[in-house]
Amino acid sequence: MVSRIRTLGIRGIGGYEVSVECSMSQGLPGFDVVGLPDAAVREARERVHAAIKNAGLKFPVCRLTVNLAPADTKKAGTMYDLPILLSVLAAAGLISRPPEDCAFFGELSLSGRLRPVRGALPMALAAERAGIRQLFVPEDNAPEAAFAGSVQVMPVRSLAQLLEYLRGQCEIEPAAAPEVHPHAAGGPDFAEVKGQENVKRALEVAAAGGHNILMVGPPGAGKSMLAKRITSILPDMSRAEILETTEIHSVSGLTSRAHPVVDARPFRSPHHSTSVAALAGGAQLQPGEMSLAHNGVLFLDELPEFHRDVREALRQPLEDGVVTVSRAAGSATYPSRFMLVCAMNPCPCGWYGDPVHRCSCTERAVRSYRSRVSGPLLDRIDICVEVPALEYSELSGKAAGEPSSAIKARVDAARKIQREALAGSGADCNAHMGPKEMELRCALSPECSELMERAYKAMGLTARSYDRILRVARTIADLAGSAGIRPEHLAEAVQYRTLDLNGEDKP
Repeated sequence: MVSRIRTLGIRGIGGYEVSVECSMSQGLPGFDVVGLPDAAVREARERVHAAIKNAGLKFPVCRLTVNLAPADTKKAGTMYDLPILLSVLAAAGLISRPPEDCAFFGELSLSGRLRPVRGALPMALAAERAGIRQLFVPEDNAPEAAFAGSVQVMPVRSLAQLLEYLRGQCEIEPAAAPEVHPHAAGGPDFAEVKGQENVKRALEVAAAGGHNILMVGPPGAGKSMLAKRITSILPDMSRAEILETTEIHSVSGLTSRAHPVVDARPFRSPHHSTSVAALAGGAQLQPGEMSLAHNGVLFLDELPEFHRDVREALRQPLEDGVVTVSRAAGSATYPSRFMLVCAMNPCPCGWYGDPVHRCSCTERAVRSYRSRVSGPLLDRIDICVEVPALEYSELSGKAAGEPSSAIKARVDAARKIQREALAGSGADCNAHMGPKEMELRCALSPECSELMERAYKAMGLTARSYDRILRVARTIADLAGSAGIRPEHLAEAVQYRTLDLNGEDKP
């Protein structure tokens, strides 16, 4: 006798349908799982065997063959425990076959309780696309899966409860989608930062246009403090962004019953000892830090201290918004559209150019330290700003700085202008504009063209840095509510490219 149970699997950060087929035959007792299972899937045999016995049922004494179709796709994880168990019971005639529009996934404990698994939301979205009407999931995964939309998610506490439901002996209340609060994102506030008005302005411009930014300054100037507050002025996440971000975090095991949905923009800050695999994606094709920062901020403190291959791994994702990971286990492409925020000291000791503290570094050491940030990477950073050490009067002052809510209001207004102007182009902010959109939105007047020509020749700009200056100037114009780019907007954008890491500031 052959039974078939519908379930879901994970490929990259997306879900896909899997059919669990169980065949019973004569011969020596055995239990085989085929269809390219990994070790966790093969071990499901022991969990299923124990769960059936502890549920008071008799495990069939025969030869069992379970196939996970499509058989040419590698299966990984513990989400197949429950459908494998149900396929065995259905093949043995111990339960009736579930309806065709139902699917199941979940990890089994030896006692028959269901434990949560990774990837509940992408699997629920795949179930919706596959026409599945009811999805039975572990109780802890139910709020996350219910956020998918039209699929009816049934939270299951244990195998005993599920068997009673399938026999019509009890009811299970469908799970409700969790409430999201994108407007209530807490965290540090810019009002706590004293001084550094020029840096706050640069961060406001960066947030308004989604631009990458580098802060250079001595120790204790407030670079990390400022970076940690940038999410408080970024626009609220849309439902599409929440779905995308939650899928990535769900596959990485970073969601929970208490926090089933990622409704605040991510802020990822990996240590400078991190590896390329941790940044881009691991050996098991898990999303890396660049993907976990999707729709949010990736903060790299002490940028020159990161390994060279780690720094250079940022270049392609910064351009394309995706990262493709190829490992022995296969390859996967993950979204990685993040805002890069970097901080660094001006030299190894940190006090180069400071009027009070004496720098102990040689000129050669300073040049060597700054040259760790390569030209191609620096070319992809829209804004470079110097963060000077604070004066005593600024630190001892009692007046609070401008709150994040006031800055965010201006950022939201600028982003609204950008969304309306870029509607239908695939871009959602100025940093992601394509050539056609730039031609329409970044047209320069004769006065601006003359200013841009002088800057291009004096600063030795590249075609990429030229485009990035225009994008930043367009963002500054949006913050000012201007229909076109004016000379003062362009001058401010050019100023954000004048910091030269190889020595003194450019003219």
